Amino acid sequence: MLVTPAVRARGIRVVLSGNAILRGIDLTVHDGEVVALLGANGSGKSTLVRALVGAVPIDAGDIELLGRPLGPGVEWSRIGYVPQRVSAATGVPATAGEVVASGLLHGRRLRPPRRAGAAVTAALGLVGLSHHGDRPVRELSGGQQQRVLIARALVRDPALLVLDEPVAGVDLPSQEAFAATLTDLTARGRTVLVVLHELGALAPLVQRAVVLRHGMVVHDGAPPRPTPEHGDADHDHVHPHEPAELSASSDTAGLRWEP
Repeated sequence: MLVTPAVRARGIRVVLSGNAILRGIDLTVHDGEVVALLGANGSGKSTLVRALVGAVPIDAGDIELLGRPLGPGVEWSRIGYVPQRVSAATGVPATAGEVVASGLLHGRRLRPPRRAGAAVTAALGLVGLSHHGDRPVRELSGGQQQRVLIARALVRDPALLVLDEPVAGVDLPSQEAFAATLTDLTARGRTVLVVLHELGALAPLVQRAVVLRHGMVVHDGAPPRPTPEHGDADHDHVHPHEPAELSASSDTAGLRWEP
């Protein structure tokens, strides 16, 4: 039986301020798969996921989410999206629970559904913040605020979860809590597309890695194993990972990816 991919993108091109950020990207994420988008700063990772959820217009190509063309016909209630690190605090005072409850609002729904409280509590529990629902988000640490945003995406119990660098710059307990959350989600068959600089604690969960460089896919396959220096405490995880067979080309000279 033919199964519809959770994400299907073909020939995606994005031009911003006259610069081609994405250059003919093809990407398929199958139902139940955990795929990591890797690459250096400026490689186009965040632009790609923003294009996939309609936050950035595309100049060419086609996108389908959960079997439907990108647009109002997409079942957005089944998709959870966490943008690149932003504060969960806004100018309006809000508790962690209220921020998470806002994830239940979509389309014409202006109020959370009945029994939203149970869903909010469960989502906060998934990210290790069960007892923080009544706390103002401005009182939470940066890592805890990021976990609140993840809970806001999870409260929908999404079939597809799209995460843009969810553990960048957050504290170790938050990273560990996120890894545990993702483990639970993948055990329940959820589809995950996650932007990362390094696989880190998520390495055991990632089934496939798509590596971008200069807005193009340079690898789509088995996740990389870090080279030895990645284990150093002071290593700066901001450079691209590319397959060894590409490292000899002029476009990837000087880069190595340990097989």
